[in-house]
Parts: sequence; structure tokens; C-alpha cells
Amino acid sequence: MIVSFLNQKGGVGKTTLAIHVADALSRRGRRVLLVDADPQGSALDWAAARRGEPLFPVAGLPKASIHKELPSLAQGYDVVVIDGPPRVYDVARSAIMASDLVLVPVQPSPYDVWAAKEIIDLIHEATVFKPNLKSAFAINRKIVNTALGRDVVDALADYPIPVLKSAVCQRIALAESAAQGQTVFETAPDHPAGKELLGLVDEIMEFAV
Repeated sequence: MIVSFLNQKGGVGKTTLAIHVADALSRRGRRVLLVDADPQGSALDWAAARRGEPLFPVAGLPKASIHKELPSLAQGYDVVVIDGPPRVYDVARSAIMASDLVLVPVQPSPYDVWAAKEIIDLIHEATVFKPNLKSAFAINRKIVNTALGRDVVDALADYPIPVLKSAVCQRIALAESAAQGQTVFETAPDHPAGKELLGLVDEIMEFAV
């Protein structure tokens, strides 16, 4: 299975979600490869900051030929997670063509809702060639104890793809773990952020079937 996190808008937390989903799946015994398709290389930077054994391999592939190169690269893995780029249409389009499931992280803000149209249009284009392609919104960086998360679900209802029920809140523990090349599952195993992310992973796996 190939899952990509894509949004043409930057700052929505694609890398954070991609890394944690990859880690959660590897902890469940899946052989996972994380592909950094962002020219900025945030996932590669995260891997380089880590001391000790890597949680899973991370490969850089910020190219418009991901859909052609990934099949050979993905051999031997159960799941490939793609951390996609903002504002690089040819790479995003290629990542979509490579994917079985495209997840679109959005923050609870009107700007994110408006900006989502760009990636939704790309996904719609791809379904002509991949009619079985699945896609969904994933609410990320929600502010704890606010109604904005509920409001954004209503606002996204105008788009033709569903919104996952599991939302991940904005939490400092996620940034602290990233600075060490780790995940919150390692640095704060009982933190609410970990529970939110595990709920998201459960929903992704159900949705992907």
C-alpha cells in the first residue's frame, strides 16, 4: 500500500503526520519505507537528526517521476508513506499517480479550506487514470478545546472527498520529538498526541481496505 500526504499549501504538518504514521505502522510489524518527495527534505533532516538506529528507512525522491521509480524502490515493503511537497505541481501529480490513498492534511482555518481546491483538482485529474484511487482530508494542528475543528469539517463538506473523524491537535510534544529525530511515541508514550495519531492510523487502515 502506498499512502501519500499531500497539500499544495505549506505548513499544514504533512511531515509530522507522515513520520508518525510510518512509525506507528512499523511498530505494528509492517515493513515501512518513508519517501521524502519535498525538495526541502524535512523528513530527511528529521532522519539525520536522529541518534541511534533508524525507526525505518527514509529515501529522498523529490522528482516528477515518483510513479515510475517507486515500484522498484518499494519492493520488499508492506507500506510506503510519501511526504509530499507544497507548490510543486509535477511532483505532487506524480505522487498522486503513485498512491493508493492520498491524505490531505488541513488546519482548521478558512485559508486551508480555500487552498485545498488545488490538491483536490489534481486528485480529480488522477482519477481518470486511477479510478480506484482513494482520498480523504485529515484535520491536523487543531487547537485544543476550540470549535474550529468542527467548523472546518462543515466547511470541507463542499469538496467531493470525505473528512477522517480522527483529528490531531497542535501540541508542543510533536515539535520536541521532531527536534531529536524521534517521534512522540518514543519521547512521550502516554501523551494525548500519541493517542490522537494512533486513532488516525487506525482510521487510515480501515479506510484503505
